[in-house]
Amino acid sequence: MTKNIGWNLDNSYSLLPQKFYTSHKPKPVASPELVMFNENLAAELGFNAEALKTNEGVAIFAGNELPEGAFPLAQAYAGHQFGHFTMLGDGRAVLLGEQITPEGGRVDIQLKGPGRTPYSRGGDGRAALGPMLREYIISEAMHGLGIPTTRSLAVVKTGEPVYRETELQGAILTRVAASHLRVGTFEFAANWGTEEELRALADYALERHYPDAETGDNRYLALLQGVIKRQALLIAKWQLAGFIHGVMNTDNMTISGETIDYGPCAFMDVYDPAAVFSSIDVQGRYAYGNQPGIGSWNLARFAEAMIPLLHEDQDQALELAQEAISEYKDHFYSNWLEGMRAKLGIFGGEEGDKALVEQLLGMMQKNRADFTNTFLDLTFGRETAMSGTPEFTAWHEKWIARRSRQEQTEGQAAELMKNSNPAVIPRNHRVEEALEAAESGDYHVMKRLLHVLASPYAHTAEQEKYAALPEPSDCPYQTFCGT
Repeated sequence: MTKNIGWNLDNSYSLLPQKFYTSHKPKPVASPELVMFNENLAAELGFNAEALKTNEGVAIFAGNELPEGAFPLAQAYAGHQFGHFTMLGDGRAVLLGEQITPEGGRVDIQLKGPGRTPYSRGGDGRAALGPMLREYIISEAMHGLGIPTTRSLAVVKTGEPVYRETELQGAILTRVAASHLRVGTFEFAANWGTEEELRALADYALERHYPDAETGDNRYLALLQGVIKRQALLIAKWQLAGFIHGVMNTDNMTISGETIDYGPCAFMDVYDPAAVFSSIDVQGRYAYGNQPGIGSWNLARFAEAMIPLLHEDQDQALELAQEAISEYKDHFYSNWLEGMRAKLGIFGGEEGDKALVEQLLGMMQKNRADFTNTFLDLTFGRETAMSGTPEFTAWHEKWIARRSRQEQTEGQAAELMKNSNPAVIPRNHRVEEALEAAESGDYHVMKRLLHVLASPYAHTAEQEKYAALPEPSDCPYQTFCGT
């Protein structure tokens, strides 16, 4: 392929034992058409955006051609899916390689939906247009919110149908990630690999994501602790934004601490710890309020996989793993409470801050208040869904008194709140509106939505209409896995 596009690929993952992947090329499609392209991300990655939008670039996004330096492969991994352990792998994804950015960074470039792989388990390996556009919207919204996430570089229509309950338009997403190393990758190594293969994987993760940990006394314990800290921070950020991942299986949890695999995800409107939008989560395992606990459960599975590396004495290794996992709760609540203080314009910390936050959330749940807009109303001194009630009046007085005891001015507190409470999130009805239009060939609605989501803390007049709530409906909102 022509060199002026800017491809600068390396293939360090392919140097791992071959147990962890299968060399595999994407299957070409009939008539690829570029429908979404992330020019800002392309520039960050060192690409010539205009060249990448040509037929030559589109052919790569479609899997019809390979860029110079590519070593296409499908990764092997396992995972606990809704608590049940199983062998998995990239059933509909192919890693092209790792782009080395102009700043020296390293990111995976992966095609999602390019056909069957050895891990497809009966699936067709393809993806439908709607779910790929949905991932594009949500992942870019998460990036704008400052939440660690994979990114979306492009979406192409394949010109071929895919068949689920009905016939749908086929599409391929080009996904960018710090890496695609998952908790499930380590579970796979621990269950089906040798100790040396597990060690090779851990060494690779350390070098790629935790280089500072390599100089410690116990580098593998440092890896475990590093992953725990990043996942605790990530899930705290989810909670602070009202984000519900929907399918927190261990194969959907990254070692890098990025959000990955946007299937049945959504953002809350009404605050409800029991909120579930995924059609497949009938028991509410991955409800909003359960996400912190599930994060701990998933990390315990990671710790189990790491035990052979933590200490040569297995009893001591188990003790080290348990101690590390026990620290997750403190990491999570520290990040969450710090974030909640910021959302309320509170600097520093006092003993009663947690109770103050919990009282507000309790009122929000009782009054079915919108999560995002309640904090916006507090930010700009507007009436809330609870205003006028004795309970809220008493809480508001406590809140004002708490802020009066800090050294920072009211102006500084207001600025902190503006920078901590987004003016806009990808409201479910707005996302569905954009997807419906796009599937009919109109991408302007989606592009306008992406524009306002790119800078959610700008608080512009344009964003105000996107903060409006949907019309009441008797049908609860549901999302689907998108496979």
